Amino acid sequence: MQNAAGPAFLADCPTRLAVEILSDKWAVLVLFGLSQQPRRHGELGSLIGGVSRKVLTQTLRRLQEYGLVDRHIEAPRQIEYRLTDLGRTLIEPIEVLTAWARDHGGAIVDFQEAAEAAARSTAAR
Repeated sequence: MQNAAGPAFLADCPTRLAVEILSDKWAVLVLFGLSQQPRRHGELGSLIGGVSRKVLTQTLRRLQEYGLVDRHIEAPRQIEYRLTDLGRTLIEPIEVLTAWARDHGGAIVDFQEAAEAAARSTAAR
């Protein structure tokens, strides 16, 4: 019987590349941050708490290399980033993931806290 997941498990499958791109810690947040409007680097950095300027730059470059984000020069020193047509195709899946996180994030936190408490209890014995 063939694996129902199909070729997604093959090393050269485009599905794996897409998952790899989107599993980057900051990629989905950058894409979501650009979903409503083009933004400048500093604006994105302020919007996305905890990301360093260096990592934001690396993330934007990587998303550009994959054709998801476009770097648009308005004037010298005025650069905006915006989603490409391909990047915009990810907005709906990201919104679904965001809704799932909003609905179930509390359960994940509760589970983590219970697991940490159990680990502390086991270590104290």
